[in-house]
Amino acid sequence: MTTAPAPGRTTDAELDALRAVEDRVLWLSSAIVHHANRVRPNPSGLKVGGHQASCASMVSIMTALWFRHLRPEDRVSVKPHASPVLHAINHLLGELDASHLTTLRAFGGLQSYPSRAKDPDPVDYSTGSVGIGATATIWGALARRYAGRAAGEGFAGRQYALVGDAELDEGAVWEAVLDPQVAELGELVWIVDLNRQSLDRVVPHGAAGRLHGMFAAAGWQVLTLKYGERLEELFARPGGDALRGRIDAMSNPEYQRLLRCSADELRERLPGAGPEAPAVAALLAGIDDPTLMAAIRNLGGHDLGALDAALSEVADDRPTVIFAYTIKGHGLPTQGHPQNHSSLLTGEQMRELAERVGTDLDRPWEPFPATSAPAALCAATAARLRREPVPTAKPPALPADIGRTPTGVATTQAALGRVLLDLTRSAPEAARRVVTVSPDVSSTTNLGGWVNKVGVWSPTERVDWFADDAETILHWRERPTGQHIELGIAETNLVGLLGELGATWSRWGEPLLPIGVLYDPFVQRALEPWSFGIYAGGQSILVGTPSGVTLAPEGGAHQSITTPSLGIEQPGCVTWEPAFALDTEWVLLAALARLGRPDGGSAYLRLSTRPVDQTLAAVPTDPAARERRRRQVVAGAYPLRRRDGARVTIAAMGALVTEALAAAERLDALGVPADVVCVTSPGNLYRALDARAGHGEAPDWVLDQVFPAERATPLVTVLDGHPHTLAFLATVHHVPSRRLGVTRFGQSGSLEEVYRHHGIDADGIVGAALDLTE
Repeated sequence: MTTAPAPGRTTDAELDALRAVEDRVLWLSSAIVHHANRVRPNPSGLKVGGHQASCASMVSIMTALWFRHLRPEDRVSVKPHASPVLHAINHLLGELDASHLTTLRAFGGLQSYPSRAKDPDPVDYSTGSVGIGATATIWGALARRYAGRAAGEGFAGRQYALVGDAELDEGAVWEAVLDPQVAELGELVWIVDLNRQSLDRVVPHGAAGRLHGMFAAAGWQVLTLKYGERLEELFARPGGDALRGRIDAMSNPEYQRLLRCSADELRERLPGAGPEAPAVAALLAGIDDPTLMAAIRNLGGHDLGALDAALSEVADDRPTVIFAYTIKGHGLPTQGHPQNHSSLLTGEQMRELAERVGTDLDRPWEPFPATSAPAALCAATAARLRREPVPTAKPPALPADIGRTPTGVATTQAALGRVLLDLTRSAPEAARRVVTVSPDVSSTTNLGGWVNKVGVWSPTERVDWFADDAETILHWRERPTGQHIELGIAETNLVGLLGELGATWSRWGEPLLPIGVLYDPFVQRALEPWSFGIYAGGQSILVGTPSGVTLAPEGGAHQSITTPSLGIEQPGCVTWEPAFALDTEWVLLAALARLGRPDGGSAYLRLSTRPVDQTLAAVPTDPAARERRRRQVVAGAYPLRRRDGARVTIAAMGALVTEALAAAERLDALGVPADVVCVTSPGNLYRALDARAGHGEAPDWVLDQVFPAERATPLVTVLDGHPHTLAFLATVHHVPSRRLGVTRFGQSGSLEEVYRHHGIDADGIVGAALDLTE
């Protein structure tokens, strides 16, 4: 483990070098945004954007962290709008060539917000969606511990989050902070940039005290950096207590207004009108103008000494949050202005800033002189933080077909647990890489057998007080070797952890096979953070079950409608909705095989609690024919029933295959022979059709096998979800079609009543087919 410089021993010369680096980081971050908006040609005239003020409030914090405390094993999540500060620091450390500094928000250049997947710059965490960057460090810490469990690793490097105070308004932050496991993660350090501004305004009321109590109640160490050395020195003088009390009692807008005042205006406004005003006025009378102007801006988040001390006090036995009071736009002409969020410095203001920090607007990327103390500090920091490349283990081999052929009546939800148990026997090495995650729904999603087999993961072993209870069916054995992680009821936490577990192959060289299980109606609640996790390179499987209006007695509150189309719409993800248990096995194995690899991706499986007669699958007994069926299932569809002279095709997905087959039998009796196609992945079929038209790359052979031109007939599509999901299938051969599905909220009832209500029962399918053929 690399040790950072010993804190508290900074000499005056070292502090001068650190301040010079701080000034250069301020300059570079401002110049990166300036070049993107004012220098680089912009023929379209479209706003480029950037956040010089938001960067400025973070410069001191990030300078102190990187150049004094960070170690190579540590990881940092940088608040989205401070990305130019990260790029500036990485440039000074030799990790980012100057040629990239002119490419902020340009196509193929530096991204608008830090991105692990797209930036030409070392980035630990992708950020950009409010709150996700902060909580990512929680799940990153858990994933790091889980990935290192075989080697007995626990605390392995700190996980820092640099958080804007407005981000703490995001509810998902508190869902994560309050999860019981978080209080044990001593590697977590959040530094809150408490600049008391949001996008539109100065936040009127101070929230630091309330936030302090919320974090402390969740078991965090709370440190506050409110005032810097200059202000603390004034507070120690006669009248200083009155001055502290006056500033403490101010509203945020009143304090921010002082930052826009001249020295004379400060002397007039700062004492206020209370009984302590004379004492404050007397204190200010003994201070010269430059000292007064500097002191009012001397908050703890801009004081390198105070930051150094606070970072040295971080505990190891619990998470830490540091509230660092800052000024938005600190060091810039826009500092403290309530509308400075996206404001840009003019060319003249940039030239004045360059002169003040000792650089040149016409040569903005000029390095420090090679023999200077700041250059030496940058070189020493770069050497200290250099990371060795992480060797990536090869993902384990997975079978494509375990070999069982289910019989009797079964559900696809139950098949999930069955396949996981089968995997422990048929592919134990792969099974050891599987980690399941659930927000308190393990038993109701049929993971009970798996949990009993592999145990529940916990950083430390806990006593199972019900181990000797004969009536206890689900055994909750918590230990560091467990493979199931149980979270509280918060879907955003589930997918946040999934994303980080799915990134361990690239972060730590340990490929895992993470599977998250939740109720399908709540997939959309979790979709945005899961989508962001996919964008950031996290590969995982999300299982939504039970699903659809097939949950009949549950009523409209628990019936998912639009989730089936997610696989078409979500980049980096393939969706499958199998109809039979064997289909579930095949697609789950295919999904697992996509994880933990540079060319991999995520998957979404939509499963059902409806019991289905497995003989309806008509699984071929011939090995070659079985393999052909398996490949079709994975590719997106297979012919389930063919009839000579078919006049209509019914394409059904998931649980409604039963109704489709029943409707086909009735149509036969009416003299309207019908083919039935079982659709397993609308997303794969859509990509195949798109590739056939010359858009994108995807295998399209499945279209020829399942929808051959010689069998093109009018098409009825039906699924337990919104009908637009399968509407595109009619364009394979441009045939007339009817699209059946769910387009409105349901209500409780029997399965037959609910299907009839939505027109997706056998009657509805027969009627649609007759409309097309007669």
